[in-house]
Amino acid sequence: MNAATTNLVVSLVAMQVARKINFDDPEILTYVRIAYVAVQVLVLGVYYYTSLKIKQKNDLTVLKYVEPASPMSGEEGKLVTTTVRDYDLSETSKLVRGAYMGILMMAFLHGYLKYTQPLFIQALMGLKGLYDAKPVAIHVLGKPAEGDLKRPFKAGGMFGTAANPQTDKAAIDEAEKRIGKKDE
Repeated sequence: MNAATTNLVVSLVAMQVARKINFDDPEILTYVRIAYVAVQVLVLGVYYYTSLKIKQKNDLTVLKYVEPASPMSGEEGKLVTTTVRDYDLSETSKLVRGAYMGILMMAFLHGYLKYTQPLFIQALMGLKGLYDAKPVAIHVLGKPAEGDLKRPFKAGGMFGTAANPQTDKAAIDEAEKRIGKKDE
């Protein structure tokens, strides 16, 4: 199963478990809050450690790919030339921004609207997101960058229909020709 499908399954199971928890008990609510904060600190700490490992490795191998355009824009893909280090740092930065957005969302849902079940669910989803993070798998867990972990990372849609970066030589040559024609 891809990450989007497993996220959906984990969310549905977590919602069913959360229904059984008595969040009206202040002691249980305190434990759930502590667990949520601990998971978020762990997630942000692991992402920070991952960025340190990326900087420490300093892999300056050139990475070229054609980034797909928006499906409805009618434009052609954009050529991206970067290094493995910069690519991994940008992907880790996206993960950190996603974690911060989740924290802001929970601050609104729990702090303002007083919803308690999402705390439990997001604590589990934070751990799931950490497990699915490709830069973490490569730089912290030491998995080789092949298959699903091959750069540039494939964007997994719910039904596998997401547009993925093109790394084949023909697509890169075509994008370079387009750029050359625009410059002239």
